[in-house]
Amino acid sequence: MSMEAKNIKLQESGTWEWKDFMHQEIDFYTSGIEVLNNLNCGICVSSLEGDHILFANQEFCSCLNDDMNVKDELLIDLKDGESREVYLSRADRWFDIHRREIQWLDQEKAELYTIYDITENKRYQKRIERQANNDFLTGLYNRMRCEKDLEIQIDVSKRKGSEGALLYMDLDDFKHINDGLGHQYGDVLLKSISHSMQRINGIESNCYRMGGDEFIIIVTENKYEMLDKILQGIAEIFAKPWFLKGADYYCTMSMGIARFPADGDTVQDLIRKADLALLEAKKSGKNCYEFYTDSVKGVSSKRLDLEKNMRDATMNACDEFEVYYQPIVDVTKQGNPCMGAEALIRWNSEKLGFISPAEFIPLAEYLGLINPIGEHVLREACRQCRAWNESGHPHYKVNVNLSVVQLLRNDIIDQVQDALKETGINPANLTLEVTESLAINDMDRMKSILGQIRELGVRVALDDFGTGYSSLNHIREMPIDVIKIDRCFIEDLGQDEFADAFVKIVCELANVIGMRVCVEGVEHSRQYEILKNMQIHMIQGFYFDRPMSAEDFTKKYA
Repeated sequence: MSMEAKNIKLQESGTWEWKDFMHQEIDFYTSGIEVLNNLNCGICVSSLEGDHILFANQEFCSCLNDDMNVKDELLIDLKDGESREVYLSRADRWFDIHRREIQWLDQEKAELYTIYDITENKRYQKRIERQANNDFLTGLYNRMRCEKDLEIQIDVSKRKGSEGALLYMDLDDFKHINDGLGHQYGDVLLKSISHSMQRINGIESNCYRMGGDEFIIIVTENKYEMLDKILQGIAEIFAKPWFLKGADYYCTMSMGIARFPADGDTVQDLIRKADLALLEAKKSGKNCYEFYTDSVKGVSSKRLDLEKNMRDATMNACDEFEVYYQPIVDVTKQGNPCMGAEALIRWNSEKLGFISPAEFIPLAEYLGLINPIGEHVLREACRQCRAWNESGHPHYKVNVNLSVVQLLRNDIIDQVQDALKETGINPANLTLEVTESLAINDMDRMKSILGQIRELGVRVALDDFGTGYSSLNHIREMPIDVIKIDRCFIEDLGQDEFADAFVKIVCELANVIGMRVCVEGVEHSRQYEILKNMQIHMIQGFYFDRPMSAEDFTKKYA
């Protein structure tokens, strides 16, 4: 009934004067508008047939930032009684929209929208979800989110008959970055790597940090055809140095790949198989990737046996780890007399038998067990050398290799000092060998550590020289006493001009700067005859003798 009809009816009944009713109606309408304008939700009434706004309160206009042109984004098509959350992109705000059909004042059919601003609730919800699903350091998704997403992708691939891939990756020797530069720079590296991975086409939103330096990448079924390009993109990331603490550092990765659902149709099975492939990649020399295959499955049980027995052996005072000694001869003296030996680790497992060093040493480094094993070798070698010194060979020296993991420990100087005190060896009769690649990776740190070792009276040898990336200038900077030329240059002596020239140049340089040269891997008389004419001080290799037990060495040389 229109307002005019109401007024006429009231006039006929004599209840109110027309004028009084109008005042009353206007007062009611004004009060209603005031109430609607002070609600904490937006109110909008739109004509159902004419599609034009009949009424909008102040909160509704505020939701639109007084821009009525965007009302169509907000007033979405809903059925009577329905509600929905709507994101208004222009304002970056979320709203909860409810729609009811009503009759307006003149009985016109209309639709009533009530709009609640839920932006703060949505942002809070997103913060909670981010904390639950994202890694706090890198911003990548975490393990929990990875397992959820992987389960979904496995189901999709099974339903569609398609294929996807799980890439399990970890950083090679990342611990050395943390120990050498500090954890803050390790965190910088992790963040840089994470951001670089997210820029690879095809995996932008499917990168996960599993913890530490381990990452997983899911190649979904609709991106599987890009797998080769994705692998190439990952390799390119690690082909370049990272700028940390004012210098460039290289960090490589190893990766295992399992395909789903072919290699596994459950989350745990797929991750386990990708991890096994990752371990195979590390055994292959690191900085590479391996696909899971039946052969990987075949060696997995053997690896578990190795790991279990190695842990047991280290817990049992490392008694199963034997120290063998390869003689080093002094070619500057008549008759090439023995001047000592290099200590070499061997594992004679009670349950598994004799295990090759090439097989167990990388695993020991990966598991962190090289520290107790290396400390055992250091003490045993020092103890044995002192025994030789006291039995008539005071000049005998022993060389002990320090692994990367050992040398970067904060207590390495204390370990060496304790071994010297415990065994009573003359420090001058101990030589610690470090690899060239380790020595140049953080020159300042290595110069400090090696300098402290020499202050103890211990000599330092640079092992495997020529296989790394150092320049000859690095040799001059480093506090070392002996340069050990790698066997790869000795194999072709007399047959390769470069090998001949390299050995000759290194020998001449060493003599100029006051260092001695040791050549390893000499196996033939041809090699020996050539080396005699160079400024070589020490030689070791099968040409003179193989590594042997302490008992055999003592019988033959002491």
